[in-house]
Amino acid sequence: MKTHEQSTQEQSTHEQSAHEQTRRDRVAEAATAPAAVSPAAAVAAAAAAATADAAHDSAVTITAEGLPDWLDPVARASRTIEPDQLSRFLPPESGAGRQSAVLVLFGEGERGPELLLMERAGSLRSHAGQPSFPGGALDPEDGDQATTGPLRAALREAREETGLDPRGVQLFGVLPRLYIPVSGFVVTPVLGWWRSPSPVGVVDPGETARVFTVPVADLTDPANRATTVHPSGHRGPAFLVESALVWGFTAGVIDRILHFAGWERPWDAARQVPLDWRA
Repeated sequence: MKTHEQSTQEQSTHEQSAHEQTRRDRVAEAATAPAAVSPAAAVAAAAAAATADAAHDSAVTITAEGLPDWLDPVARASRTIEPDQLSRFLPPESGAGRQSAVLVLFGEGERGPELLLMERAGSLRSHAGQPSFPGGALDPEDGDQATTGPLRAALREAREETGLDPRGVQLFGVLPRLYIPVSGFVVTPVLGWWRSPSPVGVVDPGETARVFTVPVADLTDPANRATTVHPSGHRGPAFLVESALVWGFTAGVIDRILHFAGWERPWDAARQVPLDWRA
């Protein structure tokens, strides 16, 4: 028999999931709604598309049309996955936390499907030296945080951090917002397909140490998987790829994407990698 506390907790989780699904529906609706364009506005948009600010000045949309077949499982999962299926760290019900977004960008390289990652500079105050998705906090010019703001922020941050040309990116979904307690960020993972690859690399050495891609085949290889153990007791999935230890929030999102896309292979979770207090 469920206790009153258990029933209340389940109701709260259900309400939070329903609220999150409504928010994701609003994002998709706002990103797919047609916009009326005057001749003058069309000229302005064409000019903006030739600049590095095209991601902000032109419309952002979400569409799964034209994706490669191998990305279909990810697109399907993004439409149905619940917040608590991704992480136990969910945004505070109070609304506290700094809104941010990351770009989970899938491309196709010499070894097949791959993900774009970067390693943060060791001098940063937050997540120093840690591999991550491109991303950061929403700026006022990104727009409404409940609709297309996270989409614009993910593309803008990726351009600023890696030199990515947003015009070659097709956004095809968003995952539920997650929470990073250590930094207080509320993060929206934005899913993208690198339809037209562009050169990427370190833009500001003060923020980024390196930019690299990781084949999905390496991420699913059991030999590259482990569990990190923080001195605080927290444990989480990790990947040892491209001379990097990918752990924390980024590894958690990758782990869940692999699982719900049906790409995960059995791996030894007992294989541990210890972290120190500086992590």
